[in-house]
Amino acid sequence: MRIGLSINYAGEFAQAAAEVADLERAGIDVVFVPEAYSFDAVSALGYLAAKTTRVQLASGILQLYTRTPTLTAMTAAGLDFVSDGRFLLGLGASGPQVIEGFHGVRYDAPIGRTRETVEICRKVWRRERVEHQGRYYQIPLPAEQGTGLGKPLKIINKPVRERIPMLLAALGPKNVELAAELFEGWQPIFFLPEKANDVWGESLASGKAKRDPALGELEVYAGPAVAIGENVEHMLDWVKPHLALYIGGMGARGKNFYHELATRYGYGEQADRIQDLYLDGRKEEAIKAVPDELVRAVSLIGPAGYVKERIAAFAAAGATTLNIVPLAEDAAGRLKVVEELRALTD
Repeated sequence: MRIGLSINYAGEFAQAAAEVADLERAGIDVVFVPEAYSFDAVSALGYLAAKTTRVQLASGILQLYTRTPTLTAMTAAGLDFVSDGRFLLGLGASGPQVIEGFHGVRYDAPIGRTRETVEICRKVWRRERVEHQGRYYQIPLPAEQGTGLGKPLKIINKPVRERIPMLLAALGPKNVELAAELFEGWQPIFFLPEKANDVWGESLASGKAKRDPALGELEVYAGPAVAIGENVEHMLDWVKPHLALYIGGMGARGKNFYHELATRYGYGEQADRIQDLYLDGRKEEAIKAVPDELVRAVSLIGPAGYVKERIAAFAAAGATTLNIVPLAEDAAGRLKVVEELRALTD
C-alpha cells in the first residue's frame, strides 16, 4: 500500500518543502498540493520539485474550469520536466461556490469538459498538432468566432513522457465512471471501505468495461485521517470540523456533493442536521452533530492492531494509496505518524 499526503496550501512553501524532504526520507510515496482559492498549486509543486528527488508530486487538484485544456497540458508537461518525470496531474471540477464565486466562470458540463480535456492533454503530450472540435472546446478557434488566423500547433518542447498519469477527483456516479474509463487514478473523498462498492461499484464496473488496457489498473487514492496509539480516540474530534465543513457548508441545500455522499453512506438524517446547523451559522453545533461512527469509518484512528485491520479493509475495497491526513500538532508529529503507518503497510 502506497502512502501519500497533502501539504497545507495555506502554509509557507519553504517550511512545507523542508517537511516534505523529511517525509520523503521516511518513505512517503506521493505528495499532493491542493489549490482551492489560496496560492496556486503550480508554484508550490515547482518549488517541491527542486527540493525532492524521489517522491511523486501531484496536483490535488487543478480545477477544470480555471485553465484551458492546452494550458493544463503545458503546465503538466512543465512540472513533469522539472521533477524528472515525477508529476501526477490531478484534475477535478471543484464546485460552483469556488468556480463561479471566486473565478467568475460558469460551472457547467463537468463530465463533458473533463472528457475533452483528457483527450486534448494527451494530444499535446504526444506532440501532435492540436485539432479538436468538441462540444465545449474548439481548437483552433473557428474562424467565424475570432480573427480567422488560428492554426493547429504542437507543443514546442518534447515532454518527458507522452502520457503523464492523470487522476480525477470524483464523487458522482457519472464522474466516477469517467475516472474508471479514462484516468490512471481516481481520488474519492471520505472513502468508507464497507460502503464503497454499494456507492461506486456499478460506476466503476461500467467505466472499467470501456477502459483502454494501456492505462493499466485503476489506482485509487483514499484519504483517511490517521492517528495511531492506545489513547487517540479523542482525535475523532479533530476530524469533525472538516467533515462538518464539507457536509454542511460546501454548497447549498440540494446542491452539496458531500452531503449526498454522506446520505448514500446511510447518514442522511445526520447529514441533514449538520447542513441545517452549518447553514444557519451554528458551526460548533454542526461539528458536534458529526457522528463518531462516521468519523471512525472513514479514518484510521486507534491502536496499531486496529489500524492494520482497517488498512486491510481499505485495500480490500480497492484503495491502492492512502493519501493521509496525519493528526498531529507539528511537523515532527506528522513525520512520526507517517513512520508508524509505513511500518504497518510494509
